[in-house]
Amino acid sequence: MTPEDQEETQPLLGRPGGSAPLSRRVFLAAFAAALGPLTFGFALGYSSPAIPSLRRAAAQALRLDDDAASWFGAIVTLGAAAGGVLGGWLVDRAGRKLSLLLCTVPFVVGFAVITAAQNVWMLLGGRLLTGVACGIASLVAPVYISEIAYPAVRGLLGSCVQLMVVTGILLAYLAGWVLEWRWLAVLGCVPASFMLLLMCFMPETPRFLLTQHRRQEAMAAMQFLWGSEQVWEEPPVSPEHQGFRLVQLRLPSIYKPFIIGVSLMAFQQLSGINAVMFYAETIFEEAKFKDSSLASVIVGIIQVLFTAMAALIMDKAGRRLLLTLSGVFMVFSTSAFGAYFKLTQGGPSNSSHVNLLTPTSMEPASASVGLAWLAVGSMCLFIAGFAVGWGPIPWLLMSEIFPLHVKGLATGVCVLTNWFMAFLVTKEFSSVMEVLRPYGAFWLASAFCIFSVLFTLSCVPETKGKTLEQITAHFEGR
Repeated sequence: MTPEDQEETQPLLGRPGGSAPLSRRVFLAAFAAALGPLTFGFALGYSSPAIPSLRRAAAQALRLDDDAASWFGAIVTLGAAAGGVLGGWLVDRAGRKLSLLLCTVPFVVGFAVITAAQNVWMLLGGRLLTGVACGIASLVAPVYISEIAYPAVRGLLGSCVQLMVVTGILLAYLAGWVLEWRWLAVLGCVPASFMLLLMCFMPETPRFLLTQHRRQEAMAAMQFLWGSEQVWEEPPVSPEHQGFRLVQLRLPSIYKPFIIGVSLMAFQQLSGINAVMFYAETIFEEAKFKDSSLASVIVGIIQVLFTAMAALIMDKAGRRLLLTLSGVFMVFSTSAFGAYFKLTQGGPSNSSHVNLLTPTSMEPASASVGLAWLAVGSMCLFIAGFAVGWGPIPWLLMSEIFPLHVKGLATGVCVLTNWFMAFLVTKEFSSVMEVLRPYGAFWLASAFCIFSVLFTLSCVPETKGKTLEQITAHFEGR
């Protein structure tokens, strides 16, 4: 190995002698960044309690019909797709910290527009703005946290992104019990405003500062975050590291993580998570849960608990193991879903959303309730399995596997893929059910879960305990 090769393989950041950092301010910085995903989750969950409230709004101009309610829920995904592209551009040019600060603007403005809305168009405009902020936050927060965390806790802190998302969703569900839609929007401004305040006192990531040749600022940032200064080498500055060009797609260090990142995002949505969540309230009603809001809260609690468990064991169990176990749980649960629909559906016309869970006429009521509990158990198992692996880990790996000089573009493509697939699956799932019937649609989701397990075992590397530079070296074959 030549001296030049040795210089390139030397980590930018490393803990001398493997000693533990002296400062825990890295956790405070990660918390500040994770307030973005918390607001992101609140924005996603906002439509569930707000739509029923807006359907019965006193003012005719604000009342949502079926079509407007559908757009009110879905337009966030379109805004988030645009936000993912914008975030990929911002994160490399404005930096990680400034990008997080900037995403608070569409969050606060979007919720403020909803609060002051006088017609449906203002409601949709506010939702679109919060969607753009969701796309930026979903990209920048994982990148910021992965670049400030040391390897021993990067899995824990990185998984907290998804934990804050599901916590935000649960917060929206709980607050929706006591607040009308305007006050609920006011509450949505709070975590974003708090993030704006906290992030002003947090440093930029040392890795980004080094790419900008701001060595003294990088040393000061590391002193703040870890309580010690490291001996670093400047990041590579040769022409191939000055930015992304299409010719670089031939490099294993670019195309391998790119394929993995995009595939993980696609498989996350093809697992059927949106379809399961779509039918959650109806499934609980069939099991004699009369309060649909309670059903939403139960689902939210399951997500929070199992995502928290994943965060705690991520750095011990590893990413590959949790992804594999998560996929196996989802295979069994979606298969059970399909079996439930097969047992409860009769003729060829039973594929509409309204009558989807109506038991066959020859089946006793007690048996239909028992089968509904099979659906409830399958749903809870699916959500728990998803929360342990395929919920948080694709976002964590996205922030770990890309080299610094292409991270903005690559993560932007990954986020765009995720939101586009979310929109596509949500929009086309009913069409798939018309062709394959409900049980066939969920068995198709089960097949995608099987493919996701096989992809994990064959293509996804283990990043537990490795520095970001060691992960890049793995793809380069060094």
